[in-house]
Amino acid sequence: MSDNLDPVWKALSDPTRRAILDLLRDRQLTTTEIVDAFPHLTRFGVMKHLDVLRDAHLVQTRESGRQRMNSLNAVPIRQIYERWVSPFQDLWSSQLLRLKEAVEEEDPPTRKRTGSRKLKRDS
Repeated sequence: MSDNLDPVWKALSDPTRRAILDLLRDRQLTTTEIVDAFPHLTRFGVMKHLDVLRDAHLVQTRESGRQRMNSLNAVPIRQIYERWVSPFQDLWSSQLLRLKEAVEEEDPPTRKRTGSRKLKRDS
């Protein structure tokens, strides 16, 4: 079954693309600044990663003179959160609350000492 989040999952599956998103989290960057942040990759390699991120709508690019400015679009990530994380958050919150209540209802357990005790010797 395919849905509109498939490109987002694909984009997020790669550590280099996640690193690009981390860079864009704080501020927008030019394509050159992103390329410079990955000296182990060619410009072409970084551009391919940016294309995947754009296709997933995770990165928005606008031209500013001769520069291309790239910025993070967190909406697809939020959609993943709302679909896959949020429902489980409510489930786990209620489970933890029940566990807390059950533990608080019980009497505190008596402590048993384990291990060996050193015996005092009469001298």
